[in-house]
Amino acid sequence: MQKIAVIGLGRFGMTLAKLMSASGVEIIAIDIDRQLVNEIKDEVDVAVRLDSTDEVALRSQDIDKVDVCVVAIGENFEAALLTTVIAKKLGIPRVICRAQTQFHADIFRQIGADEVIQPEIQAGQYLARKLANPHIKDFIALAEGYTLIELEAPKAFVGKALQELALRGTYGVNLVAIKRSGKIEQDGETIEDTEVIGVPKASDRIEQGDTLVLVGNDEALARLPKE
Repeated sequence: MQKIAVIGLGRFGMTLAKLMSASGVEIIAIDIDRQLVNEIKDEVDVAVRLDSTDEVALRSQDIDKVDVCVVAIGENFEAALLTTVIAKKLGIPRVICRAQTQFHADIFRQIGADEVIQPEIQAGQYLARKLANPHIKDFIALAEGYTLIELEAPKAFVGKALQELALRGTYGVNLVAIKRSGKIEQDGETIEDTEVIGVPKASDRIEQGDTLVLVGNDEALARLPKE
């Protein structure tokens, strides 16, 4: 079982620790605030109050034996920085840091953080995409400027074969898969089912209600129909 330490139990760290624990991940939750530790103690494997800038205290909880350490300290950047340095010194295979600003993110990377996340910025990007194109169901940032999106099939695409749409030539995007909802009979009941058409053929036609899984650069994806 994967073992993860979450250091910093603000809203982000608390939510992360609870969700991962509910998914069966072994969690060590750490904060300097006793009230926050008490709030989560019944929902994770270990909840402990300690100063994460104290290397001896971290070692006492076997933090050096976890697979991943998430430094989710929000307001105290100095503490987050020192905690990250100690986590790297302890040899933790993967250290993920939460940054509140781009400047902080750059510093975390410079001191060796394996991954830096900025939840507020990512949430803003997600909302901006959803508002700009309400038909986007989900998206995953793949690399700088490139995204995978799940898009409800635009009306202009319905009934047309992929060779007619020529998505790569017309929009500069690649269709990875088509998700198609339907109903099947199972044990005498009608249930919802989703068919996934992987690597669609040129002759495949888009149907009403299809979800298209597309990959491309952000400019190309923005040119897709929004009706």
